[in-house]
Amino acid sequence: MAIAAVDLALWDLKAKVLGQPLHRLLGACRESVPVYGSGGFVSMTDDQLLEQLAHWTHDLGATMVKIKVGEQWGTKTGRDLARTTLVRDTVGPDVEVFVDANGGYTPGQARRLGHAFDELGVTWFEEPVSSESLDDLALLRSALRADVAAGEYLSGARAAEDMCRAGAVDCLQIDVTRCAGISGWLRAAAVAEAYGLQVSGHCAPSAHLAVAAAVPNLRHIEFFSDHERVERMLFDGVVSPVNGRLTPDETAAGNGLRVRPEAASWQTS
Repeated sequence: MAIAAVDLALWDLKAKVLGQPLHRLLGACRESVPVYGSGGFVSMTDDQLLEQLAHWTHDLGATMVKIKVGEQWGTKTGRDLARTTLVRDTVGPDVEVFVDANGGYTPGQARRLGHAFDELGVTWFEEPVSSESLDDLALLRSALRADVAAGEYLSGARAAEDMCRAGAVDCLQIDVTRCAGISGWLRAAAVAEAYGLQVSGHCAPSAHLAVAAAVPNLRHIEFFSDHERVERMLFDGVVSPVNGRLTPDETAAGNGLRVRPEAASWQTS
């Protein structure tokens, strides 16, 4: 993660020295990047969840939304199903519903809940069990209709290779702030492509935008509610989704972000 911070800064600096938008320097292969609305924390009331769904689908035009499940390490499965049903009924048939258990289920729970999620039309089941349990992920992938996703904790291309080789996921998640930055993200994406897999950017949408636009096997990036807020608190130049897609700024050199003067109030020595 420390390497990732330096790598992100150096790529931004290189693009600025060359006077290019970062996504162009990286070899953009698309003009915009699809996003999915993400949040839906288990601590939310139903009204708060509905308000967030409306923001994603109506304000941002997202056609994919994700909520958290696996509450209290799988001890609230009834509520998990009730909340997922509420989301499915609210967003309608034209919006995909994703769930993220953050590794909170046992393999048996994940299989049983996964079948119920399949019946609700859930298309993405993230970390149904611990991402370290590659064999269990592979078994769940073979048993469920929903795509099984994991990989947000990968530290680089070698770890990505292990997950892909195990047949553990339908889509490999990569986090540019954890996998040695843009350089590591590109390597991990190339590994996934070698296995015929797509990749998804995990959290930090502004940090992922340029590199996500530059890989052919991208599925989407996560438009995470907490990071949406934090990015706008710290930076100018943050772009918002339009019709469910983020479009990099063609006029700004580097990643397009500028630290806001107000950010100094959170600086630590």
